[in-house]
Amino acid sequence: MSAWMQRNVALRHWLFGMLAASVAAWAAGQFALAATPQHGARGEFLVVPGEIGRSGGRLVVSLRAEPKTLNPIFATDAPSREVISVMQADLVHINRATQLTESALAKSWKVSPDGLRYTLKLRQGLRFSDGHPLDADDVLFSFHVYLDENVHAPQRALLIVGGKPITVTKVDAQTLVFAVAKPYGARERLFDGFAILPRHLLEKPYQDGKLSQVWSLSTPVNQCAGMGAFRLKEYVAGQRLVLERNPEYWKTDTKGNRLPYLDELVFLFVPSGDAQVLRFQSGETDLISRLGAENFAVLSRQARGYTMTDAGPGLEYNFLFFNLNDPGANASAEAARKQKWFSNVKFRRAVSAAVDREAIVRLVYQGRGVALWGPVTPGNKLWLNGAIPHPARSIESARALLREAGFSWKSGSGGEAALLDSEGAPVEFSILTSSSNADRNKMATLIQDDLKQLGMRVQVVPLEFRSFLDRVMQTKEYDACVFGLANTDADPNPETSVWLSSGGTHLWNPSQARPATSWEAEIDHLMEQQLGAKTFAERKKLYDRVQEILAEQQPMIFLASPDILVGAKNTVGNFHPAVLEPYVLWNVEQLYLRNAPGGAGR
Repeated sequence: MSAWMQRNVALRHWLFGMLAASVAAWAAGQFALAATPQHGARGEFLVVPGEIGRSGGRLVVSLRAEPKTLNPIFATDAPSREVISVMQADLVHINRATQLTESALAKSWKVSPDGLRYTLKLRQGLRFSDGHPLDADDVLFSFHVYLDENVHAPQRALLIVGGKPITVTKVDAQTLVFAVAKPYGARERLFDGFAILPRHLLEKPYQDGKLSQVWSLSTPVNQCAGMGAFRLKEYVAGQRLVLERNPEYWKTDTKGNRLPYLDELVFLFVPSGDAQVLRFQSGETDLISRLGAENFAVLSRQARGYTMTDAGPGLEYNFLFFNLNDPGANASAEAARKQKWFSNVKFRRAVSAAVDREAIVRLVYQGRGVALWGPVTPGNKLWLNGAIPHPARSIESARALLREAGFSWKSGSGGEAALLDSEGAPVEFSILTSSSNADRNKMATLIQDDLKQLGMRVQVVPLEFRSFLDRVMQTKEYDACVFGLANTDADPNPETSVWLSSGGTHLWNPSQARPATSWEAEIDHLMEQQLGAKTFAERKKLYDRVQEILAEQQPMIFLASPDILVGAKNTVGNFHPAVLEPYVLWNVEQLYLRNAPGGAGR
């Protein structure tokens, strides 16, 4: 599974102020810590700001499906990633609310003047949730595993900089040096999302080639450990996964109380969105997220004892794209004819002009979303190119573009005009969607109606998700698709595989040996440049141009982005939903129950 499947806002209004300070720190080659280290009896704690909570109690949330694994190396499904995010920790962390980096297991770092060496200092006294000490050898082991080509870790692609894997060197028990082949524009964001693994538990399975077999949900409690706020307690197949507070956790509140506040975090396995709503309404669960607009509206109308929150646009972007793969010499006449339509930029622009994005926002998201003309949503204030045009829907403009491209119309017996290409063939094609995604099926149906007004005959074909991916990424037997990607970081670098012509998730024509078009070559050049640019201003200018090219060439016709819709019981304290995943559990160590039996802190 590709890297974008991993990686996968109360504070949005002051993001730019925070950004200026962060950029200045980047230029200086080091980061001013957002939280304060505190020396305790057993180590250096990270002090985090926020409301002082009460200790004790259990928080219950629901998952749409059972996690497939607790192993952070191989987790690709959303339920697994959500559970693992509260059980593991990384060296440097991206705060999901501010979208800025902050210290984590590494208490500090410095970047060499040439941008090629990162020296990270670990906190003193760190321990895994089973009590075993963590030191530089665990970090070395972790990155050795991630970089091992035989392990096939999806994260490996993110550790290739300038065409070469990063190298890691141990200086002493608390200090490591990471070296890159060329400057990396996103700098310390590189370290977010790489869980530090317990060498004492995983080294033997790794040496035996059995690493992918460890840490299933039924793993004995004493064989699974991490650096997150919670650790494994109980798994009941088909029902629930129970985690308990990690007594070795390395964060405190501003009064020195050891976090997390909660004693337990329970994940209930609830098979559908409607069932999740019922569980939340009845009080069986304390939080709810990943809501569709309809269920959000239902809960908002009936709110008693809980509060619903629209956190604004997230980082998910939905789009229509055409098959631009080379059909080959043995392609059928029909496939070659369609390829000629799809590869014509005026045809793609005409389709874009005919799509009613505002109708998609209104009918699919009930107004709780935004129309898009590019891949960066308004939720990503850091990287949005505000100069990208937002032309209103225009059937007249679409018709004019089609005429310029050599298309014409012929009236049928029913009075409807059919669109014909330059050879007199009717324009007919199908749009694939994932049958499990109701929103994208609605989008495809609305596009079908929009394009009917241009005389195009479009068929919507829902497929089971695996079959859908196989058609798009493997056999390439499709005409067009409605799909979506959800960024797990505001920075563009995790999207590199999407925009590079050689990228495995360059959806409209993946894994090209060389750029098929001059504009794809320009995007390649821009993405490589921004990857190594030393200042945010340089990177922003380069990525703005990438967005301009995508708007001009329309390889993906961007449609809409949903708002992040969530809810919480009024008894849950420190609830601050973010637009980056995990939307409601990103600060799980600070969540608490106002009616918990314990007092403030521990």
